[in-house]
Amino acid sequence: MVDSKTIDAWRKAPRLNSFATFFEQTARGLGGAPDLGRPEPEMDLLSFDLDCMTFWDTHRRLWGHFDNHYFASIPYRLEEECRLGTAILTFAEKRWACLGRPATVYTLGAGAGTLARALAKLGDGRLKTLNCSPTEGNRVCFFARRGSEDAQFYHGPFFELDDEHYEKDETLQPFRDGYDVLLEDTTFQMYGRDRDKQTGFIAPRLRSNGVLVQVQKLSHQNGDAYLERERQKDDLFKSRFFSGRQIAEKRRDVLDTMFDFQVDLETTRSALGSYFQYAVVTWNSGNFYTIVSSNSLSSLHEFVSLMVKPAIPSEFCYQQLPHIIVNQEVNPVHAGLAWRPPISIGGGA
Repeated sequence: MVDSKTIDAWRKAPRLNSFATFFEQTARGLGGAPDLGRPEPEMDLLSFDLDCMTFWDTHRRLWGHFDNHYFASIPYRLEEECRLGTAILTFAEKRWACLGRPATVYTLGAGAGTLARALAKLGDGRLKTLNCSPTEGNRVCFFARRGSEDAQFYHGPFFELDDEHYEKDETLQPFRDGYDVLLEDTTFQMYGRDRDKQTGFIAPRLRSNGVLVQVQKLSHQNGDAYLERERQKDDLFKSRFFSGRQIAEKRRDVLDTMFDFQVDLETTRSALGSYFQYAVVTWNSGNFYTIVSSNSLSSLHEFVSLMVKPAIPSEFCYQQLPHIIVNQEVNPVHAGLAWRPPISIGGGA
């Protein structure tokens, strides 16, 4: 249980205060949108994988305003969304097939919940999804293109979803017994540096054989290395979508503050090790990482094996993948993780 002092600190954090206007305007399409074009996935990086292409076709139809900003800001994050989305969908449908109940998926702080809505639509009753955001504009976008009645939205920050809310709110009834997949998408860094308490708040909501997926921006012990990756992101990727003025304004108004709340990979590993027996880095783009954690080795292995290889040019990736960071076996052994071969059409490999 997180103490009231910690909750109060989260309420005073930038996400709900100094950043609130930025997120509201971006979610409503009043600012933050790229002025040089809309991002689209480079399907050749995904080996023209049929599942990824099918997921993208649904995902793109459900976009809200914030998606244009988000996917134009992080190099090859859109390709990673397709990769994650297809893995989550198949993993959840296997849970439905084995257990005879809809699988549950929670995307925590993922803007207008486009991933959650796409999964619910593609799941067609086999998945129940939830997305939360404290931004009213995200709530409006969510219901404007809901896609499926199996997709639910909670209007508020992640730390408000305590036991009392799950009991009182009927829309949360499908999720009272926990989640099969929980995704934290660059949310913790908006509220503080205490990854142990943040992870401790959400970890109990995961089923014993569920998986936690995190997309995080991490600091680096070598400050020059961190800054060089930021320069690469801005000069070689963001410049394709944003003007130099837009890039400079966001750095000044948002990114400089967010840096103070970022932690490094070792701090992340330590926090995850307090709640999970296994964790593995499955994607890296500059200072951004995808990390999958679980207390079930079989679930972790299954989830990772459902992912196609990382769709990232080698010059943007600084981590050998997959990279195990938590393995609490009595006699730790390599988990034998491997990517799924692509289901390809057209020019696939």
